[in-house]
Amino acid sequence: MSYQVLARKYRPQRFSEVIGQEHVTRTLKNAIDQQRIAHGYIFSGHRGIGKTTIARILAMALNCRSTDQPNPEPCGVCESCVEVRAGSSVDVIEIDAATNRGIDEIRELRDAARYRPARDRFKIYILDEAHQITDAAFNALLKTLEEPPPHIIFMMATTQAEDIPQTIRSRCQHFSFHAVKFDEIVRQLGSIAEKENITTDDEALAVLAEAGDGSMRDALSIMDQAIACCGTKLSGELVRGLVGNVGSEVFEDLMGTVARSSSEEALRTLDRLMIEGHNPAHFARQLVRFLRNAVVAKVAGDDSSLLQISSDERARVGRVASQFSEEDLARFLQIMLRTFDELGYRQEQRFHLELGVLKLVHAQRILPLEQILSQVGGETQRAPEAHRAPASRLPAVTASPTAASLGAPKQSPVSPFEADRARKGRSFDPEMSVAPSAVQTQTSGMAMAIAVEEPQATEGPGAAEDPGTILGHVLAELEKAGHKMLASTLESGSVTLKGNELIVSIAQTAAVIDLMMSAEPKRLANAAASAAVGRPVKVNVVSGTPSPTNGGAAAVRPRNGASARSRAAEDPIVQRMREKFGAEIRTVIDHREKN
Repeated sequence: MSYQVLARKYRPQRFSEVIGQEHVTRTLKNAIDQQRIAHGYIFSGHRGIGKTTIARILAMALNCRSTDQPNPEPCGVCESCVEVRAGSSVDVIEIDAATNRGIDEIRELRDAARYRPARDRFKIYILDEAHQITDAAFNALLKTLEEPPPHIIFMMATTQAEDIPQTIRSRCQHFSFHAVKFDEIVRQLGSIAEKENITTDDEALAVLAEAGDGSMRDALSIMDQAIACCGTKLSGELVRGLVGNVGSEVFEDLMGTVARSSSEEALRTLDRLMIEGHNPAHFARQLVRFLRNAVVAKVAGDDSSLLQISSDERARVGRVASQFSEEDLARFLQIMLRTFDELGYRQEQRFHLELGVLKLVHAQRILPLEQILSQVGGETQRAPEAHRAPASRLPAVTASPTAASLGAPKQSPVSPFEADRARKGRSFDPEMSVAPSAVQTQTSGMAMAIAVEEPQATEGPGAAEDPGTILGHVLAELEKAGHKMLASTLESGSVTLKGNELIVSIAQTAAVIDLMMSAEPKRLANAAASAAVGRPVKVNVVSGTPSPTNGGAAAVRPRNGASARSRAAEDPIVQRMREKFGAEIRTVIDHREKN
């Protein structure tokens, strides 16, 4: 007699033997008991979780001859049940839709469905991989599904229910199957191992269940392979080597090197694994799972039900979680997720894996942005009034920190996130002179842009009524509109404010002034001046000799940006960034040009 694999030998033959799909089996048994039997069913879900198995059990229950009507639990011994289990029943037809997917095959099925069953109550069609059927073939089946003969029942099993047309789905009862839970797979594997006289330990069963990835059939197939390889005694180490997994102790050691900031030890660990033949992408995938479990252990404890792992691995992830903060573990997980994605399309997978692990080592050396802002914000609130810049001048500074500053150790054991939240909660002042309003940072390039926002200046003779300030707004508006020559000419003149008229004197003739101050520039100038003062103001350009004594040219905004750079250099936040990172000011942007 030929050998029968475990997945077939222990295939459930009754609803009560199916594990992990109680929501499906309970509904089907109740439907049979209440005689509410549908003419079409769709079973969808992950591979190897019992879709086709439940379809066969349902077919046996509907045609079971132990009673005069469908039986909620098939007897398994009557002629009909035996034939369905053997696959030889003439009234239960299983069709591989992956190869019989065309319109001609479905037409034959439709024509055969008109005839009554040869012996049993129902003629049942089980269509496996039903999503492979073409749209034209589904359309040919549509009328039969809409008005089926009373003796016909269709059962469609698929891993991609979304590929079945909505017109078909709406005419069937749809059951979505769940992935089998880790603990349920472990219990089932242990029960089967006991029946087969196989000695196993908890770690071996856990490795098999993890390799199954929610599929009972996959776990049994790997168990079959392990028995063929290792005999009747299965240990965790042997099974792990068979499936190519790395032991959790390796990940604990690797994260220990990260905690010690030892790049050399981390690279040596990876080198040993690569020499042993481990696949970089598979290793990265396992490390992602380990870090996820460490995050869960940090948040919910190592005894949480969210951890679907063995007791030995629970202890290891618990120890790793105790070495790092929640923020560090979340950062490590993000780094490895990105590394795992990159390994899928990179040529030199080992080099990219080593780079990802080095990022883990160096990630702890980077100061969180929240901690920097907490320190800068606290010192800014104590800055003297003399360092506050006028409201109309809002410089944005792009600073590049030097490489030496990236390795700075953490200064405080207190979480920077908590410190920043506490600072904001107890010391928010709506009238504070300087507050960071927008920060952009890029870790890989270590470039940082800081936008400094300052309070609005109060209106009065020293601010909005200052003729030089008003003219500065006018020049900015003219430059923005493309009248750079006119703005340059007006900048060289002198300016006075008389009532609602801003008088600009330039060394040009009246004819030249009329030519330059056409309707469009004049409208822009009047609008900018009125907006700066808050009331209607008319700009009048006259011919005359500029006089620096009337506060004109000296008060006008400089065009070369030197004043903005000096204001930025004197800002307390910029000074703090230069001290902390050794940064230098490269670009200064006046926000008035952005408005």
